Amino acid sequence: MSLGFVFPGQGSQFVGMLSDAAAVHRSVRERFDEAGDAIGIDLWGIVSDGPDADLAATAVTQPALLTASVALWDVWLAEGGPQPALMAGHSLGEYSALTCAGALAFADAVRLVRRRGELMQEAVPPGEGAMAAILSLDDAAIEAACAAADGLVSPANYNAPGQTVIAGTAQAVEQAVASCRERGARKAVMLDVSGPFHCALMAPARERLAEAIGSVRLSPPRIPVAHNVDAEIAATVEGIGRRLLAQLSEPVRWIECVQRLAAGGVSHLVECGPGKVLTGLTRRIDRALTAGTLGTLDGLAGQLEVAAA
Repeated sequence: MSLGFVFPGQGSQFVGMLSDAAAVHRSVRERFDEAGDAIGIDLWGIVSDGPDADLAATAVTQPALLTASVALWDVWLAEGGPQPALMAGHSLGEYSALTCAGALAFADAVRLVRRRGELMQEAVPPGEGAMAAILSLDDAAIEAACAAADGLVSPANYNAPGQTVIAGTAQAVEQAVASCRERGARKAVMLDVSGPFHCALMAPARERLAEAIGSVRLSPPRIPVAHNVDAEIAATVEGIGRRLLAQLSEPVRWIECVQRLAAGGVSHLVECGPGKVLTGLTRRIDRALTAGTLGTLDGLAGQLEVAAA
């Protein structure tokens, strides 16, 4: 069996995540303490006790999720889990993948995604942007609905066949949602998010994110990572930096990322983070792939058994 590791993005966080793992593995709390020291907040306190609104703030969510994924990666390796053949991460999860693959130092990664979260929050004033999920409508129809709207709106996440997220100005997204319903979408709903991510409205943050990426040292990853913007594996560290920057305002091509891992020989995906969002998407993208999650102690034990089989 060839393993691939995938790392979740925003939306997978919840207050109390990793509490069972932290009770057994001291390294989990140590990772959160290290991350909190790097950005000057009590990250473990927010993750453990909330409130939900504090954890949901993009500039907190991103370092919290990255730290959770890296902490689970630590436990996986400490328990004898094998290294995967390939990795990928959904949006913020791409930074988690690169950190676990050795391309980014942990403290640098925490500070970088904290800054990324701040810039994403600042790029569009509250209420001016929006995102929506469109279910059971093909990509061409969704793209046509976006093109017909009066304003900026475009696909932001190609998550799975029949599951696409769009983003843009609030009015244009609402128009595109109505158009998608008219075109036969089974469901088209506005999402409760803090900004219109992965669309051109994030362009004002690109220059400052470029400065932040340029301030950290990128190294060749020890494990290949498929990137969101093109599902390719960067050949150079410069290529990694360019793709991380492009990811800010271009769509996450998650279907293609999973297909790239499968084409590379991966037969089982392990979701290294809280929740099981990516595990569910995997089953919709490629039924030949199996998948599971490390988000709980039971999940960790189950995935170690799968890897040892």
